[in-house]
Amino acid sequence: MTRFQALFGVAKPVIGMVHLGALPGSPLHDKEAGLDALVANASADLQALQAAGFDAVMFGNENDRPYEFDVDRASTATMAYVIGKLRDEITVPFGVNVLWDPMSTVALAAATGAGFCREIFTGTYASDMGPWTPDAGKAMRYRDRLGRSDLVMLYNVSAEFADSLDRRPLADRARSAVFSSIPDAVLVSGAITGEAARMEDLEAVKAVLPGTPVMANTGVKHATVAEVLRIADGCIVGSALKIDGDTWNAIDPDRAKDFMDRARAAR
Repeated sequence: MTRFQALFGVAKPVIGMVHLGALPGSPLHDKEAGLDALVANASADLQALQAAGFDAVMFGNENDRPYEFDVDRASTATMAYVIGKLRDEITVPFGVNVLWDPMSTVALAAATGAGFCREIFTGTYASDMGPWTPDAGKAMRYRDRLGRSDLVMLYNVSAEFADSLDRRPLADRARSAVFSSIPDAVLVSGAITGEAARMEDLEAVKAVLPGTPVMANTGVKHATVAEVLRIADGCIVGSALKIDGDTWNAIDPDRAKDFMDRARAAR
């Protein structure tokens, strides 16, 4: 049994996103509502996802726009605070993602006891945030130095808000990343948050990585989850579960339950 299988315990796991509100130091942070609102809103989304039967949840800072490569310490510290406040409420495996900073993501996972993390760990990109050159070797060694060699690493190989400067086909880049960087799973994304990965990209990556879990990372919807899970080894979903399908809204419990009902039927 792989670490991926042992952590999630189901075939084709479905991970629901808990999008934290904008954190202190970011332009959209609500200073009047403060930390109490961050915790309360995250708790409501967490409870809705768990009640709907999601296999795992992941905490992310999608609201911290404009995004950064070297994330403010206050952001990572606040995420740890919020997750710590919710720790007794979490009943499923959980992960973290500090956009777009692999080192902060690993540090947050170590601090909170997360079972998995997601980030862009490999590649070279031109992006909305400028030149993007993550260092997988540095992040993996940091993980081990923090005593978390057990941390399941989900590698997003098609960065949102960016275009790869590596002109090899996506499938070749994914196969190379698995050979050189030993991820536990590979994620395939669309162009931006909430936009679906192309089915042909999922198929191409899965075809060259039959022994590595390949997950759809963005844009999976109620109408497409069955087709996605026919190819992929799981998916991560956020926007489709929100009120009116809007990324920036709270989780809609009915939409979340309907999504998981369809996912279970599909797998």
